Amino acid sequence: MEQDVKQPGYAAGADAPVEHDNNNVSTSKIWQVITSSSVGTVIEWYDFYIFGSLATIISTLYFPKTNPLAALLATLAAFAVGFVVRPFGAIVFGRIGDMVGRKYTFLLTLLLMGGSTFAIGLVPTFASIGVMAPILLFLLRVVQGLALGGEYGGAATYVAEHAPDNRRGYYTSFIQTTATIGLFVSIAVLIGTRLAVGDEAFKIWGWRIPFLLSGFLVVASYYIRRRLDESPLFAKAKAEGTTSKSPLRDSFVEPQNRKLVLLALFGATMGQGVVWYTGQFYAYFFLQTVLKIEQIPASIILCVALLLATPFFIYFGSLSDRIGRKRIIMTGLLCGAVFTIPIFYGLKQFAGPAVEKTAATVDAAGVAVPAVLVANNPNMLGLIVLIFFLVLFVTMAYGPIAAYLVELFPTKVRYTSLSVPYHIGNGIFGGLVPLISTAMVAWAAAQPSGFLQEHSIYFGLVYPVVIALITFIIGSLYMKDSRNVRIMD
Repeated sequence: MEQDVKQPGYAAGADAPVEHDNNNVSTSKIWQVITSSSVGTVIEWYDFYIFGSLATIISTLYFPKTNPLAALLATLAAFAVGFVVRPFGAIVFGRIGDMVGRKYTFLLTLLLMGGSTFAIGLVPTFASIGVMAPILLFLLRVVQGLALGGEYGGAATYVAEHAPDNRRGYYTSFIQTTATIGLFVSIAVLIGTRLAVGDEAFKIWGWRIPFLLSGFLVVASYYIRRRLDESPLFAKAKAEGTTSKSPLRDSFVEPQNRKLVLLALFGATMGQGVVWYTGQFYAYFFLQTVLKIEQIPASIILCVALLLATPFFIYFGSLSDRIGRKRIIMTGLLCGAVFTIPIFYGLKQFAGPAVEKTAATVDAAGVAVPAVLVANNPNMLGLIVLIFFLVLFVTMAYGPIAAYLVELFPTKVRYTSLSVPYHIGNGIFGGLVPLISTAMVAWAAAQPSGFLQEHSIYFGLVYPVVIALITFIIGSLYMKDSRNVRIMD
């Protein structure tokens, strides 16, 4: 078993005198912190994912209908832009968080996220205002991405700076469940709305309801978060005048910290990001767009798998307190690299053949409307089991990673240094999985007959598998394990 390590270059060590000891924080206080942080973070993930879950509908409303594939790719690009700007949000809000405070910053990100999501529900369609519709959509996605770029680092840092050193993996793992819970809630709200208003009304106007609903959720969450105190470690650093005057310089110019940022990215978060988005979001997208499973059964499959697998975030976070973070994260990455493609082949087998639900027609404007295909009697149990294993790999790679990232960096630049590699790994490498994989599938399908063309629907998986494998190799060689690190400077 690998030995515990002190925070490289920064931790004062167990014998250092400190005024605040996070090992003596009361359990009730920690749970108050976790609950307040998690509620807001769940809502922000909910806001972020309802857009992606509605990609097929949004593509028909906000882009020209003459080329359905181009419209879908444009919608995925709009979804992806929210991920691409997340590292910039991490820089902006990380700097504020390290200079002004954790509490103020994630109150601000919550309001920005909620406001932009609510506004998406009000944007007129392409038929009403033409090209301004997709432009407004892109701009609001940018605001969403910037806000989310500041949210996760704040929540993870805030909880970790309250948690005792020997249970940091356990307590921060509850923050790790929020992305999955947010996805689950977004799907549940979408299905509930669709059943309430009917399919036709949902496609015309009902899809706006989940966006508008976020306004009420954000107000409630803001009220809860306002009651929080500042992180004790940051408050102590600010009182002593030891906060960073230039978090960006201290994070990315100072050689030792810059090395840790790069290690966190290429040895952990890059692979964790692609495993996360492949195992949850791309799998959901694949069920609907490739295997032609209708939205409600596809949602049931994913939601049941998420319910079964979500407790493992807590299990692996807690296990990392006992055996270390590295081996659990690396195992999750390796499983994702080795088993993802075989599992997707299995999904195809369990989905069964697709049959015509409606025949191809021509609409009133003379535009060809392709036939609608649906999967014929998919094996729901088999599909749930396979998706469960994909999510299980996610829990292994993701459950301990907040604690690992927190333990890498000192208090004065923790928000910035943690947020940037996390959001590059998840926002760029992970968030682009649907767009890159869909484009790769389209390219492979257009090739002359042969193995590549025949197996084109799986070709997009090459991207996440290769990234996960590269991260596993780098992380195995260069990552140091950590647990029970005293994070006070």
